Amino acid sequence: MKIEGKAKLLSIYIGEQDHFHHRPLYQVIVERLREKGLAGATVLRGIEGYGKSSRIHTASILRLSEDLPVVIQVIDREERIRSVLPVIDELVKEGLVTVQDLDVMIYRAEEG
Repeated sequence: MKIEGKAKLLSIYIGEQDHFHHRPLYQVIVERLREKGLAGATVLRGIEGYGKSSRIHTASILRLSEDLPVVIQVIDREERIRSVLPVIDELVKEGLVTVQDLDVMIYRAEEG
């Protein structure tokens, strides 16, 4: 598969300890994105950050945090990103969701 051109980057910023029905929220979001047929998703765990509360969350040994930042990123066509925003809105009670324009220069995946 080879896709190039205009796309959107969906970024979802949540906390590692955020849950939905007793499951880690990031896992639920990735499953929903997969069910909806999006091209793929990546979950990134931050080592330090802060949000609206200005409370610093860190992986430092000296200041262990139990709620590190998590970012879920998805790149796909605009219509597919827009179609999942209501699902994300239902799941994310605290966090930040952004959508950015993106130019995909190279995307290759083996057919399988």
